[in-house]
Amino acid sequence: MLWIAIRMLTGDRQKFFGLLFGIAFSTLLITQQLVIFVNLIERGASGVYNNANAEIYVMDPVSRTTDVIYPLPSTALDQVRSVPGVEWAVPQLRANAAVRTSTGDLEQVAIIGVDDTTLIGLPKNLLIGSKEDLSIPDTVIIDDVGAERMFEDGDPIGQRLELNDQRAVIRGMADTIPSFTSTAVLYTTYSQALRYVPGTRNRMSLVLAGVAEGTTPEQAVARIEEQTGLRARTSKQFAQDGVDFIIENTGIPFNFGITVALGFVVGVAIVGLTFSLFIRDNIKQFGALKAIGVTNGKLVRMVGVQAGMVGAIGYALGLVGTAVFIWAFGNNPTFKGFYIPWQIPLISFVAVVLILAMTGWIAMRKVLNTEPAAVFR
Repeated sequence: MLWIAIRMLTGDRQKFFGLLFGIAFSTLLITQQLVIFVNLIERGASGVYNNANAEIYVMDPVSRTTDVIYPLPSTALDQVRSVPGVEWAVPQLRANAAVRTSTGDLEQVAIIGVDDTTLIGLPKNLLIGSKEDLSIPDTVIIDDVGAERMFEDGDPIGQRLELNDQRAVIRGMADTIPSFTSTAVLYTTYSQALRYVPGTRNRMSLVLAGVAEGTTPEQAVARIEEQTGLRARTSKQFAQDGVDFIIENTGIPFNFGITVALGFVVGVAIVGLTFSLFIRDNIKQFGALKAIGVTNGKLVRMVGVQAGMVGAIGYALGLVGTAVFIWAFGNNPTFKGFYIPWQIPLISFVAVVLILAMTGWIAMRKVLNTEPAAVFR
């Protein structure tokens, strides 16, 4: 009987491919939009992900993320170093500035000043140059995405920039996760960053700290907050703060939610209409099966096999389409580092099951209500 159900489904090629298209399109739209959404909001935590050394971030109590920061007094560094369980602590400066390139173009960049001695705060991987290059006066290291945007037609290495009447020379390029705004990022030493970004008396943005052996990051965070009165977060917590800030202060979740909902509605509409037409065109065959003694339970299993076959193939095609999309645009800076979290295919699978369950139930009502004698009239 199940083989008969499959032959009935594949025998009507127009409706068979219509069902496949509906499921595949819905899966592709839902999965693709969720992948873009997740990766996009994770860009809010790029400032933490690009720093592989720090286990704890200490900041002013009103600071929210790596981009929304209120400066700390210089004494905060010694306060953090004196807390039991803190193995080391270094300063970091983060600020925005306008730079003028050698061609006269004006660009907005982010300046990150890392500790002069340890260079903690630099990205883990450098594509060009080395960390030791920062010992050369006026040296900056640019992120790869920023370099591609600022110097589309040339090599960024050796390029001279003008930062607040100060000279900066690009001598390295880092492999980083782009920020949410995709602003170019320039890394330099803390002392050099102070020259590039003049400001108020308090200049330090963050204190990066490591945990001593025998102490957990959570314990160190509690001690820092209790002893200093500052806000301390583990790297995982601070990364989540960046994601939450994007969710709470932008319309991205709402807009992507609408697109995902439309993908579900379109799937229900296309699959429901096509499945109903398929059942209607084959109602005589189902009636004949009932006339020869096939029970309603077996008919339900037959329709279930048809829905399962269409769903499995369409779902697989949708996932493959999403993977091809991510691979095809992998070299585009906008999609750099995009990946497919395992939860998203699971969500898409649940959506496909719901689509097939809703449309299959509507279609099955006609089959179950069909009188066996109708086929002989």
